[in-house]
Amino acid sequence: MGTPATARRDLSLDADSVADTVELLCRRVEERFPGSGLARLCRELDRVTEQARQRAAWIGRPILSLRIAVGLLLLLIAAGLAGTAVSLHRPKEPLEAFQFIQVLESSINDVVLVGAGVFFLVTLETRIKRSRALEARRELRAIAHIIDMHQLTKDPEWLVTPGRESSLIERRTMSRFELSRYLDYCSEMLSITGKVAALYIQDFDDDGALAAVNEVESLSTGLSRKIWQKLMILYAMGPEAEPQARITPGNFDADEA
Repeated sequence: MGTPATARRDLSLDADSVADTVELLCRRVEERFPGSGLARLCRELDRVTEQARQRAAWIGRPILSLRIAVGLLLLLIAAGLAGTAVSLHRPKEPLEAFQFIQVLESSINDVVLVGAGVFFLVTLETRIKRSRALEARRELRAIAHIIDMHQLTKDPEWLVTPGRESSLIERRTMSRFELSRYLDYCSEMLSITGKVAALYIQDFDDDGALAAVNEVESLSTGLSRKIWQKLMILYAMGPEAEPQARITPGNFDADEA
């Protein structure tokens, strides 16, 4: 039986495996739809995944220089407080009520200010790392929305009851199988987007970063649900009667530019 530390490592999300999955997906998309906008977007996701792997590793490591600087400042604050306490002398005469209130109010203000300064220094590393995670969230949200834009005009009902072609977009020449592959690739890319976001909180226990990652995963899941509704329509059509004309590179997603 493995140790708890080994079990935690086994249950962790491996950044290298996520990167390998994205690379394999990119090759699949490029082979099926060469020169397409979806293939270029997948390569962008691959770049973001590599960047996320480096950022997550940086977030998981302690910032030693910052910790040393904070520790020295805390020692300086403690030395200042100790020196102040030693220099205090007991008053020769009893303090009046008004004087006592003034001294107490001043002491409370000093304690609050010192406490706020200590809290700022202690949480500085966490806030720096959180800002990096929130910056990555904006990028991942943008990718998820762009993926959704790519699948937006891929309507499976067009295969059953095609209408009059519009001159504003390229002809829809995808076969049923090609359309199912296209939608499936979009769904996989959305799923991977959520997994990339999860890399940031794997070694960083912060409520703000966790909420940001959950937001990206919820967005990816919601957008993927719309794709699966289209896939269910395709699956309900049954087997394809006869192969359609194959697509040519670049003619199926010109409306997604």
